[in-house]
Amino acid sequence: MLALVTVGFAVNFWAWALLSPLGPRFKDGLGLSSFQQSLLVAVPVVVGSLGRIPVGALTDRFGGRVMFPIVSAATIVPVLYLGLAGHSSLAALLVGGFFLGIGGTAFAVGVPLVNAWFPPTRRGLAIGVFGAGMGGTAISALTTVKLVGTHNMSTPFLITAAVLAAYAVAAALLLRDAPGRTVPTEPLARRLAATARLGITWQASALYAVAFGGYVAFSVYLPTYLKTGYGLTQGDAANRMAGFVLLAVAMRPIGGWLSDRLGPVRVLAGALTVVVAGAVAQAFTPALAPVGTIAFLAMAAALGAASGATFALVALRTPADQVGSVTGVVGAAGGLGGFLPPLVMGSLYGEYGTYAAGLALLAVVATVALAFTLTGVRAASEGAAWEPGTARPREHRTAGTTGTTG
Repeated sequence: MLALVTVGFAVNFWAWALLSPLGPRFKDGLGLSSFQQSLLVAVPVVVGSLGRIPVGALTDRFGGRVMFPIVSAATIVPVLYLGLAGHSSLAALLVGGFFLGIGGTAFAVGVPLVNAWFPPTRRGLAIGVFGAGMGGTAISALTTVKLVGTHNMSTPFLITAAVLAAYAVAAALLLRDAPGRTVPTEPLARRLAATARLGITWQASALYAVAFGGYVAFSVYLPTYLKTGYGLTQGDAANRMAGFVLLAVAMRPIGGWLSDRLGPVRVLAGALTVVVAGAVAQAFTPALAPVGTIAFLAMAAALGAASGATFALVALRTPADQVGSVTGVVGAAGGLGGFLPPLVMGSLYGEYGTYAAGLALLAVVATVALAFTLTGVRAASEGAAWEPGTARPREHRTAGTTGTTG
């Protein structure tokens, strides 16, 4: 089941990221401004993020076996629209991008499904492995521009639609929910209200907005950054973005595994420290080889590990029947965290002709997240006292927090 949902996550993220590698092409072909180009690649991100809230709650109620095929099949429609008719104007692209956001909601389906299949001591690694499905964005980065150049604009969209259709059928036939899955009986609105009262919901949301939001922001804007800031070709920029994505993807399960061993707070603190250092270095716009490359790859590894650690924290402290709802809210925060930076970067570059201020702002935000991790999050997580070299936290409630730990 873990392998099947990881493949599904990758396929849906592949579709979700189809517009990003083509952003520079649309900018040149349609005469878009830097802000318009940023808006184009950001719209699927924000829709896919907000959509995770109801989709996560629906997954708690109906299970991943029902929701994964539905989300995959629904994503086919905007993919076909964009490939066949919706790429001739900015308005058409924004409409298609809006509905393309459906693919991004697959994350909120997979986390509760995987969480239910594994015991608490293995959930960090399991959810980290599932999270590696975000590498679907790398598939898009490596193939979309090449397919358009070799064939035509519709080719990558038609191929992605066919893969989505095949996966939707496979998921409907093969996917199963864990035996004994806890099914909530309360109405959707009441469950979402209960989710909002959990302390872990907002702590994890803040951290994921920085960790996964940073990853999403770079994965959608890095081709533009490298093309504009360093003069790389569109293909070279897309390939380098794919390298960033693949490293972040590889580090996500490692972040989950380390969290099982050391505790999520320690992993988050270490990863955020690396993000601060990388953002400060890149704010000076160093030469791409070697300093710029090292800075970006270090941030990719740290953001991937921090994303895995955040959901290890969610799995540790969230009641079983609310994992989908919490995942939806936290996932939405992560996606929204990736929505604003491309717009800010585009606006700042249009105003000042440099990306330095945007990278400096990332360093400030990561520093605040690091301080929050070492204070509020650590205090709320003290009920799960981790023993070095083991994956077992002690089980008891933390005074002053809502939800369970351990």
